[in-house]
Amino acid sequence: MLITFVPLNLYSQTNEKNFIDQPYIEVQGKAEMEVAPDLFYISILINEEDSKNKQSVSDLEKKMVDKLKGIGIDTENDLYIKDISSNFKKQILASKDIIIQKEYLLILRDAKTVARTFIELEDAGISNVSIEKVDNSKITEYRKEVRKEAIKAAKEKADYLATAIGQEAGKALYIQELDGGHPMPVYSNSVFFKSMDLTDKSEINPEFEKIKLEYSVLCRFELK
Repeated sequence: MLITFVPLNLYSQTNEKNFIDQPYIEVQGKAEMEVAPDLFYISILINEEDSKNKQSVSDLEKKMVDKLKGIGIDTENDLYIKDISSNFKKQILASKDIIIQKEYLLILRDAKTVARTFIELEDAGISNVSIEKVDNSKITEYRKEVRKEAIKAAKEKADYLATAIGQEAGKALYIQELDGGHPMPVYSNSVFFKSMDLTDKSEINPEFEKIKLEYSVLCRFELK
């Protein structure tokens, strides 16, 4: 049995030739959406330096859990040890001192609770708290929706451009997703606290920057 292999570059050239022999219109479509974050990932680092070595990590940990429970946080399900492989870490400083530390990840679901968490942990003597990232629980669905809108925008553009020359855009011949998305907003503690009015703790409800989703597609439509 004789098997013949067709070189890939020859196959590609043949396909491309067949493709460009068809009249087509090429356009880009773009869509964007802004969604409010409803998932907040908080990093909490506990170490003995927080209390100038006057309290152990265990004592600070207990204070942390009590404070979080006091504002209604489910510490059983929303508080995690960040480094599973090592419950406690020992940090060796230049002076040869050893400081025991423990790192947690806390997942919160509203901005008001985020603000109260920062305040309560600061009150407990735990200051190494930061917002690691924000997200939205339905981000996958929103991304799909924006992609669909980008393709619709491309078709709409192709339609009115083709109409301008007395033709019409037909079926899609080629669709390519271009670079899309948008990095999640990152917050520093200083910026975060500047956005809050701390005069009335019961009314603290900071506004977080929305997550911006943006996608572009390159489309070729049959030109009839």
